Amino acid sequence: MSEPAPSGSASYYGRPVIKAPVWGRAIPTYLFTGGLAAGAALLAAGADLTGRPVLRRTGRVTAAGAVGASICLLVSDLGRPDRFHHLLRVAKPTSPLSVGTWVITAFGTASGVAAAGEFASRLPRRGPLGTLGTLLPPAGRVAGLAAAGLAPALATYTGVLLADTAVPSWHEAYPHLPRLFGGSALASAAGVALIAAPLAEAEPARRLALAGMALELAGTRTLERRLDLLSEPYRNGRAGRLLRAGRVLGAAGMAGAVLGRRSRIVAALSGVALLAASVATRFAIYEAGVASATDPKYTVTPQRERRDQRGPSSPHLG
Repeated sequence: MSEPAPSGSASYYGRPVIKAPVWGRAIPTYLFTGGLAAGAALLAAGADLTGRPVLRRTGRVTAAGAVGASICLLVSDLGRPDRFHHLLRVAKPTSPLSVGTWVITAFGTASGVAAAGEFASRLPRRGPLGTLGTLLPPAGRVAGLAAAGLAPALATYTGVLLADTAVPSWHEAYPHLPRLFGGSALASAAGVALIAAPLAEAEPARRLALAGMALELAGTRTLERRLDLLSEPYRNGRAGRLLRAGRVLGAAGMAGAVLGRRSRIVAALSGVALLAASVATRFAIYEAGVASATDPKYTVTPQRERRDQRGPSSPHLG
């Protein structure tokens, strides 16, 4: 005899209606490193335009390293390097993955040139390398500004990518995830700058930390409170614990950014807290999506509510 469906499952024998994401842990890490790269490029461009050389160097090197890690993580998750190449064979504006692949490739090239410009002074002054050393600084400046121009798209496209899936708690959060990811990108980049840059050049990083973390904290609060039933995965289980940890770390990072104007140690600790908060938030959002895909009630219940709101006169699509 068949067993009854579990209470509250809202689906046939409590089985999942959709498949949970098959992405590995590389993907939430990829979400973090991509945001870090974008925020660092913006910070570096601002430092370049305001005459802060150490902050500029920190931002450019961080952006290049983080986007390099992002590409490696993406290729690793795809399984074969040639799949990344195949994504570049076409450009599909309606596909967040296609757009994101082109953005990360263009950003990676620009940020690499910008970072190389920071080391031009170490090249020999004569011969071909001397010519390269002369050309790299101005080319690096142009490339750094180009990377900053691409940074907003890099910081937010992953939020659009998640919301474009059928995973309930991601899909319902489509108005909020890009803004949250953008804020998290700014906060994480500010965290690196507070760790590495001298106090005399760190004021833009402190301001960026406050603005970015404010956006991140507001975004996580929205996910926890304004998605009705689909807010549950963000409040409960591993995702809920990670979001709460990220909130505590983010608040500590903001406090340290304000109080660390004269203390190198406090500023560095603030930077560590901001980075940890961003990591916790990205993993929390990933875990919440997996939880909402695994439990069928998060797929079926909202569908039934929408059907009931249409009323009996509405056409039924079976």
